[in-house]
Amino acid sequence: MVARGQILGANMFDFGRLKNKSFALFFTAGVSLKTWHDIGMIDREVSIYNKLSKYFKHIYFFTYGDEEDLRFKPYLADNISIIPKKHVSNNILYSFMLPLIHRDILKHIDVVKTNQMWGSWSAVLAKLLYRNKLVVRTGYMLSINALRSNAKSEIKWILRIVESIAYKFADGVITSSQTNFEYVEKNYRPSGLHVVIPNYVETDIFKPMETPKKENSICFVGRLSQEKNLYALVEALEGLCPTSLDIIGSGPLLRGLKDFIEHNNINVNFLGNVPNHKLPEILNQHEVFILPSLYENMPKTLLEAMACGMPVIGTNVKGINEVIEHGKNGILCSTDPASIREAIMTLMKDEELRKKLGKNARRTIVRNYGLDKLVRKELELLERVI
Repeated sequence: MVARGQILGANMFDFGRLKNKSFALFFTAGVSLKTWHDIGMIDREVSIYNKLSKYFKHIYFFTYGDEEDLRFKPYLADNISIIPKKHVSNNILYSFMLPLIHRDILKHIDVVKTNQMWGSWSAVLAKLLYRNKLVVRTGYMLSINALRSNAKSEIKWILRIVESIAYKFADGVITSSQTNFEYVEKNYRPSGLHVVIPNYVETDIFKPMETPKKENSICFVGRLSQEKNLYALVEALEGLCPTSLDIIGSGPLLRGLKDFIEHNNINVNFLGNVPNHKLPEILNQHEVFILPSLYENMPKTLLEAMACGMPVIGTNVKGINEVIEHGKNGILCSTDPASIREAIMTLMKDEELRKKLGKNARRTIVRNYGLDKLVRKELELLERVI
């Protein structure tokens, strides 16, 4: 027997039974290929499905984009088809009608998968209507994030209902971290096969490069939002010359952060969104990567920076402390500006420590988070489910 959260070794499977099977990915409600492209993450998001496509007869992407999504076909393998939204403009209404609108395709599909929990009801309805096998994947837990952000009680209730229905009908469940695995087991007790498959890194793309470093440079990559704790980070840098910070990403805090930085004369540069496959070159120009979040799930940007052999600083919160071992492959600190500042100063003054942590960081990612290894884990789950 295989313990929950684990999966059989790759040598137990040849995946031959999948060759005549079809597979469908249901995008998060409201999200399209254009969304992924515009925020610079389309290369990263489609890479696993391009790998999976080698083992399936056909893969379908049910997106919330219009016909414009079809122009992103060059990013996809030949046997991946894009099924854009049609007939209904409202995303929520469309999410409920999707299984009926596309019934001619869905009734011939073997397994359907959710990309995130929001909109998962489309895949649940498809399973009930056409007896597809259902795999529910969650990179982050809606109900946990609602609690953290002090959402209204009715919102929390709705999200718990959405999650409970999805897990009730799932034949397979993928959670991206041990923390989320334990939360799902405790609160929903899914009957389907439940495994941890963390976020992956393309380690052949995100790797150390012979790129000159900008002295005393720090890099952050992520959404500019409250949970990333960026005000504490820039406050930690106040007066810490000549250290500079480059911020890659966009989000609702951009204007406020710029005003705060200008008022306090802090050395910060905003680089905006950068296509995912251009990130390695930029990351390798910096001496340190930092992720000062108040909470995380399984942060992709941290994994990618570590794959580049960067010494990393992360706050000692769940999600981050599942990846960083303090003093071995990175530095953990508290979420307050003083602790963040101390961690920065520790790394900046010790080149040998930076080299050691960067080398071990790369080793951690190659061993545990490489794309090919995690593709095989997903194939094992899909074969068992089917």
